[in-house]
Amino acid sequence: MRFTTNAYPKEQRRDAWRFALRRLSIELGEMPEEGLYGELVAFKSELGIEFIRVTATAQALKLDFTAHPDFFWLTMLLDGHADVSGGKAMLSAEDGDIVFGRGEIAATHAFSGDNRSLIVKIPRSVLTLRLRTPLPEEIGKLAADQGASRVLGGMLRSVADTLIDATPDQMRPIELSLPEFLLTGLLDNAPPRALGGAAGMRAALLERIFQTIEMRLSDPELSHQQVASEHGISPRYLQKLFESVGESFGHFVKLRRLERCRLDLRSPLHAQKSISDILFQWGFNDSASFSRAFREQYGVSPREYRKAGPSAATDSEQPRRGSPAAKRDMRPLAPQMDGEEGESEAPLTLDDAGDTAPGVRHHLLPVSPETVHWGFFSRHLKPVLEVRSGDYVTIETLTHHGNDDAERMIEGDPGAESVYHWTHEGKAIERRGAGPLDASAYGRGAGEGFGVHICTGPIAVAGARPGDVIEVRVLDIKARPSGNPKFQGRAFGSNAAAYWGFHYSDLLTEPRPREVITIYEVERNDGRPCAHAVYNYRWTPQTDPFGVVHTRIDYPGVPVDHATVEKNFDILRDVEIPVRPHFGVIGLAPAHGDLVDSVPPAAFGGNLDNWRTGPGSRIFLPVAVAGGLLSLGDPHASQGDSELCGTAIECSMTALIQIIHHPAAATHRHLRDLDYPLIETADEWVIMGFSHPDYLKELGEDAQSEVYKRSSIDLAMRDAFRKARRFLMTSRGLSEDEAISLLSVGVDFGVTQVVNGNWGVHAVIRKSLFTA
Repeated sequence: MRFTTNAYPKEQRRDAWRFALRRLSIELGEMPEEGLYGELVAFKSELGIEFIRVTATAQALKLDFTAHPDFFWLTMLLDGHADVSGGKAMLSAEDGDIVFGRGEIAATHAFSGDNRSLIVKIPRSVLTLRLRTPLPEEIGKLAADQGASRVLGGMLRSVADTLIDATPDQMRPIELSLPEFLLTGLLDNAPPRALGGAAGMRAALLERIFQTIEMRLSDPELSHQQVASEHGISPRYLQKLFESVGESFGHFVKLRRLERCRLDLRSPLHAQKSISDILFQWGFNDSASFSRAFREQYGVSPREYRKAGPSAATDSEQPRRGSPAAKRDMRPLAPQMDGEEGESEAPLTLDDAGDTAPGVRHHLLPVSPETVHWGFFSRHLKPVLEVRSGDYVTIETLTHHGNDDAERMIEGDPGAESVYHWTHEGKAIERRGAGPLDASAYGRGAGEGFGVHICTGPIAVAGARPGDVIEVRVLDIKARPSGNPKFQGRAFGSNAAAYWGFHYSDLLTEPRPREVITIYEVERNDGRPCAHAVYNYRWTPQTDPFGVVHTRIDYPGVPVDHATVEKNFDILRDVEIPVRPHFGVIGLAPAHGDLVDSVPPAAFGGNLDNWRTGPGSRIFLPVAVAGGLLSLGDPHASQGDSELCGTAIECSMTALIQIIHHPAAATHRHLRDLDYPLIETADEWVIMGFSHPDYLKELGEDAQSEVYKRSSIDLAMRDAFRKARRFLMTSRGLSEDEAISLLSVGVDFGVTQVVNGNWGVHAVIRKSLFTA
């Protein structure tokens, strides 16, 4: 099960979140009125252990399992801080701490800020197979850095990180080991009185004996004399310990062996083993007595149990979906989203950019070391330009692949040369990426190339506040001509088939693997803009001006020594690529305290890599920080959906844009709950979906590395579907059933990119579908 509030219109999110939590016996308490976000990922194992990962903004959650008290629960704080209260106890929990309690105790978790946690509900029957001492009466805490709790915490954090893709087979080892680590952690951390008063030391000894038995279950010669000897006690005292909890050594060992056999009988990992192999593996030495004992314990023979297969009695019902208000608005969207209806003049181009209306300003933003940032976004960047709503900006942008052929794309161009300047004495822009400035991660260079794009900006928009929407109208884009007199009037771009490409591990011919650069010329053929391949070469180890050797394309702006590569000019003959100029990167600053890698796109926009952001398009972005802080970069001459090999035709561009500010209180209703990038063209709305729509919030403190490991087309498709459904319900007034049908029969979903860490799927909704 996966639930996210982003699937609902803003006015429905609180109720939808409350309902989704309630289905898991969690009650929503106090929370701020604005900015609600919540995500649930839940999994129930075959033994009935429930794992619930919660990602949310500041709020109070009450775990109330009193209606089904036969559980023991624990909560691990993955990120954030919580004050936990239940019964007579009050605790404070930080990252890594584990809070626990009986099912009879309702516990309120008050989270003071953004947070992630993993809640685990363990049936008491799973624990009582091992535990013969009382569980703690009050809620308690296992500190993150103590003994077995540290191991338990590492295991739970790994479970939380992989829960969305978990399968019963993958979770089976967790089922077996979790009770062991939990009980050991309870004993390590709890005082003797908490585990039975004066009998606490005896209880701890008995628990250690249980652990010894667990490790020796497969030994058919296991005896109480051996176990007693290992723990330095007499066999008689060991029997007395078992009698104190209403058990005997022989019966306990038989139950534990039966349980291990039962689990293996259903496991696909042991499907090829016979029943005899399994029972002998776990210390039984007689098939007939094993079958009798198994039937007595589980009410079915081992053969019947194996044949029946895994239980289907799992909770697969999905949370309730929202619905629009009963009164539906069937009016079409206004042709101009900022309310300027009736506007019919021809669009402005770079050639007539100076002709602006009275009161509207036109700005020129050239590229220079002072006006660009390389490979990262940050809310702390100082704006290089401030505009008012309606202002026009002629903005220059540079490709970060200029040094793939510096002769054609950098030499003789003062702006490009100033940005790319790099000698053994220093470089004009030191930081390239969001990594450590001292290159302490991999030694590639300052910023480590954790983010690669040259972004022009940021541009502050006067009056923009979180909750508002910034609209970027792309009026015209032209390729930046070469500054080298040898190529006067011509423009070039580069395509890198690189190690991050989807194709890289699936090459047919040698050498494998390999990275290949293809240089294109962007020109006009019979008046039509098109691109033709000039030559290609295979990447060879390149030494940058600081002496670092780059065996692959791992750091942006490394000068390529063309004496070390072999150029092949006989490529892509009789092939002409239509030019579709656009910006790969159009983004606002995310509300995140650290530098943010420019590669993975998200709710703030960024590296969208959708060719539909070309001339005539309008890109709507939700504002997360004051001023918005708009940056543009990663200019492309052309790109196909998927950007399969890693890049497009990366080509420096100059554009004319207009920036419109939509305040939250005055936005059209279809923009009021916009929390994702939306593209509009003359004929279509394009809804952008991502594997992790707000990965910086969803994936915790390691989000900028985890997003690269955990993206998939399935997740991106799910996100695009949910956003497109919401768009149709809010902007067109459709019911949920109407929206789903229309999405299936009239809307095209496509793969935006599979190379940016956070993979993308878009939904193309044609305006012609609506007749009124």
